Amino acid sequence: MHSRKPFYILVAVLMLLGLASSIYRGLEHRVPFLPGEQVQTWAVDAKVSFNAKGGPTEVSLALPKDPAFEILVENTTSPGYGLSLTEQDGERRALWSKRHAIGRQDLYYKVVLLPTGHHQALEADTPPPPAPWQWPATEMGAAEQIIAEAWSQSGSDLGFARQLLKTISAANPSQNMALLLGNHTAPQAFMALLHSKGVPAREVDGLRLEDQRRHQSLIAMVEVYAGGKWHLFDPANGKEGRNARLLLWARQGESVLDVIGGSNSQVSFSMLEDTRPALATSMEMLSNETGMDFSLYQLPLEEQSLFKGILLIPIGVLVVVFLRVIVGVKTSGTFMPVLIALAFIQTTLLTGLIGFLLIVSCGLMIRSYLSHLNLLLISRISAVIIVVIGIIGVFTLLAYKFGLSEGLTITFFPMIILAWTIERMSILWEEEGPKEVLLQGGGSLAVATLAYLAMSAAWVQHWVFNFLGIHLVILALVMLMGQYTGYRLLELKRFKPLAGE
Repeated sequence: MHSRKPFYILVAVLMLLGLASSIYRGLEHRVPFLPGEQVQTWAVDAKVSFNAKGGPTEVSLALPKDPAFEILVENTTSPGYGLSLTEQDGERRALWSKRHAIGRQDLYYKVVLLPTGHHQALEADTPPPPAPWQWPATEMGAAEQIIAEAWSQSGSDLGFARQLLKTISAANPSQNMALLLGNHTAPQAFMALLHSKGVPAREVDGLRLEDQRRHQSLIAMVEVYAGGKWHLFDPANGKEGRNARLLLWARQGESVLDVIGGSNSQVSFSMLEDTRPALATSMEMLSNETGMDFSLYQLPLEEQSLFKGILLIPIGVLVVVFLRVIVGVKTSGTFMPVLIALAFIQTTLLTGLIGFLLIVSCGLMIRSYLSHLNLLLISRISAVIIVVIGIIGVFTLLAYKFGLSEGLTITFFPMIILAWTIERMSILWEEEGPKEVLLQGGGSLAVATLAYLAMSAAWVQHWVFNFLGIHLVILALVMLMGQYTGYRLLELKRFKPLAGE
């Protein structure tokens, strides 16, 4: 007797692969697990304005690169300007240039952002210690006293930064701190005090996202490197950390806007909150990726539509195998109910049932006449196929004449399968009587109805097309049920007499 261990290992591998790939697709590619989900996005416009002096003009604008937001779409509006997007040392910038520009100039950069929930930036290397800050002689003593006090009250670089933040953002700052804040902004003073002790820190520019806000400016903040990661501080209000509505626009400490050949330059921001379908957003993200991805989204729309129907067949097959092998329902043909269920999807359930019963009933009557003619098998089946086409044509015309538009959909029934069903039922009638025909015909319709209900469920259609790994799970379940050799559920009634009932 062969060991079944390899079989069960194969089934387990198929299930694990199917579930793992589906979970990976949902978490990594952000494909929604349920249909109809919506996601929140932000559309942000950056408007660069300046007065050109009449000669060559170059404009450089820092672009957002924040792990808390993923860029879905970005574009610019800059008539007459050459544009290039660059990335160097982790900093993205838009570079506009023009040979001759004069007067007022307005350039626009628009980006659509999707929140990711990943607020922590990953750094490949630990930043080098900063150069000590050179304090003017008038500020040296005050800075040393502030540093000494904060250093003595802290036990780490992060604690030192927090003590400095508390001193800078105090409602009534000390005389020493008031002296420094009189000559520096709060972020500049905070960063200079940190650098004086060799603590890595950099100034970053953040944008608070608020729906329908216009003419907003960036907010200067400070990131402090401690404990292997960057910590965000806002010295202006004394807060540490960030919330979901803060976009870090520039993080490398470089200037946000540089203009050569112009004056009075400034950049302002407008923003709008929006919601969009999660699946469409996921498809946009996949299309933005440069690497190859195993996805049906890469196919033309016509082929995608075709696969949406084909990928439902394994669901119908699973239902048929379960009802036949485990429950014990008899059907006319093995997978005829699946094809009938596919036709029901096109016709709707009630119209499909009526159409199926009409066609099969008429077909059986005509088939009974053909049996008296003693035709050869091939001729008889061919005649049944032609008769089925004629019946469908007649019912379609009648439905059109009576204004029953639903009746026109019976043309979706698989004609060859119907003809073969009529042939099988007719033979069954002759050999085992009408009771067996009703039993197998009714079983076929019941299985087809259940298969239709499973295949037409919105979440099932969503899963079989967007999570291809689920088909490995279905394959494993079908193989597992193929090993079942026990009694069917409907056969258990045979044991009732033994139980004394």
